[in-house]
Amino acid sequence: MKKVNNHQVKWMLAAAALSVLAYSFWYSAPWLKLCYGLALFLFGMQCIEEGLRNAAGGTLERLMAKSTSTPAKGLLFGIGATFILQSSTLVSLLTIAFLSTGLITLAGGIAVILGTNLGATSGIWLLAAAGQSISLSPVAVPMLVFGILAGLINSKGKTIGRVLVGIALIFLGVDAIKDGFQTLGGQVDFSSVNAGGVAEIAIFSAIGLFLTIVLQSSHATLILTLAALAAGQISVAQGFAVAIGSNVGSSISTAFVGMLGSDRSGQRLALAHLLFNAVTAVLSLLLWLPLTKLVTFTAQLTGMGGLLQLALFHTLFNGLGLAVFWKLQNRLAAQLIKWLPEKEERAHLLPEGHEPVRALHLNHNMLRSGETAIRSVFKEIGHLNAVSLEAICHVLFIPVEKLYEEQTDADEALQPPKPPLNLDAQALYESQIKPLYSEVLDFASKIDMEGEEQQQQLSTAYTAAFQMVEIVKESKHLQKNMQLHLQQPDSPAFRDYMRLRRHLFKTLVLFRRISALAAYSEEWFGQAALLSKHIDTLENFRARTLVKLRKKEIGGWETSSLMNDINYARRIGLGVQEIINLTGAQPARKEQERQEAAFV
Repeated sequence: MKKVNNHQVKWMLAAAALSVLAYSFWYSAPWLKLCYGLALFLFGMQCIEEGLRNAAGGTLERLMAKSTSTPAKGLLFGIGATFILQSSTLVSLLTIAFLSTGLITLAGGIAVILGTNLGATSGIWLLAAAGQSISLSPVAVPMLVFGILAGLINSKGKTIGRVLVGIALIFLGVDAIKDGFQTLGGQVDFSSVNAGGVAEIAIFSAIGLFLTIVLQSSHATLILTLAALAAGQISVAQGFAVAIGSNVGSSISTAFVGMLGSDRSGQRLALAHLLFNAVTAVLSLLLWLPLTKLVTFTAQLTGMGGLLQLALFHTLFNGLGLAVFWKLQNRLAAQLIKWLPEKEERAHLLPEGHEPVRALHLNHNMLRSGETAIRSVFKEIGHLNAVSLEAICHVLFIPVEKLYEEQTDADEALQPPKPPLNLDAQALYESQIKPLYSEVLDFASKIDMEGEEQQQQLSTAYTAAFQMVEIVKESKHLQKNMQLHLQQPDSPAFRDYMRLRRHLFKTLVLFRRISALAAYSEEWFGQAALLSKHIDTLENFRARTLVKLRKKEIGGWETSSLMNDINYARRIGLGVQEIINLTGAQPARKEQERQEAAFV
């Protein structure tokens, strides 16, 4: 019997779901109208997000780095960014990505998350005001036309056009959703649900939670709620409960992406977002009567309709959560670090056997911003460098743990390796280095560039990764002679290869030391000068080899091998120098810009 794999099962389930959805469209025209409006709304949101992000270029990254130095600035940034992009989930995921690359601190990220929840209420006010009794289609149609025409002009016009098209689609979607609910009014009426009291609140909170997880947009859930409220299909209290559930649902979506697609720092912020929304929801349910009474009292004073009452309730309970968490940001950050401590680093990065090394810092969430994506690439190049150093240690028959000894003395005489020396350097390269390098290239090819500066940074990253792979290739050429002479203590070239092995190991140690230092610091310059001087000693090695040949201490065959291997050692050293200069310059310049921006 033929086995069905997971991929086939997914396709079968997707086909079944689409078939059911298609049948439901055929069965109910009002339901089709409702789903059509929702699809327009969601696609319009995507168009606006994409257009505004392209228009902002690197501005969003610079603003975030500058606007998280204090909790108040972080809060205002979260409110402003969510108001502009109209997506708390997008801003939250961008914040997680920025935190994972070290652009902001955990406490700063928590402040932004608090701001996103408050900023999300602005969209509900706009939707509630627009959804009262006004048809937006007359405005949407010409806006759609102008948006499409603007996209034909140039890249800037395309960005503006994308935003106009998105707004137009949202307007059309809102009208379609309202029409769909009004038509469905005779078929479905949630306001007549028999459950009452706590059970009713729980049911509609669960509906809001479920819809937001499925639609991946709290805005979409709330526009459905507003339309159902306008059509009289749900009561105002039921709408309040849906709003609470949608808030929790948005944080669950963010937490799922953040926990799976981020490092420890990103996971902490995703958990903070989930905790904030969950605690806020619980408090809102506990204080249900005071909050609803306050909204009702305000509505009586101002003549506020049901739609605006929902927007007010949404703002009140998010403000309640902000008031509770505002003074607890630093304590929450410290607690999250305890709950999710840094993962213990493995003694060796290279796995046993032929299992390929996987990327540590590349995930889809980082691609949401060109800045975070490029920083992730440079972090992953650091991982590639570390793995490559271990691979070169294997090629030189040096125990990898020697590389990680705290007080490694690179000039200390290495003990001769114990025979037999069995290693296939080519197999090691194919199974470990090449797959990781390929992951870096694949990820980098997906980055959406935002200007010439980022193009240059990516080019630098490509060069650094390529150079490290070339260094590993150079080291492979050393293996044959190392294997031959290091197993023969009586060989005339044994001491020379022991010396060359020690020289290469010192190159690796210096490279690792310099990579851990702040670029262009005094210590960095000192170690870089030491590396340069160390590489130059190969000329003395070469001269000493020729002297030994004249004295007939070694033969022409051994001399030829040594001269070739000295050249490989020099190429490795020069390649290491180039990588240090390439990768060191990027973080140093970015950190300087960040500090200058924070100072301003």
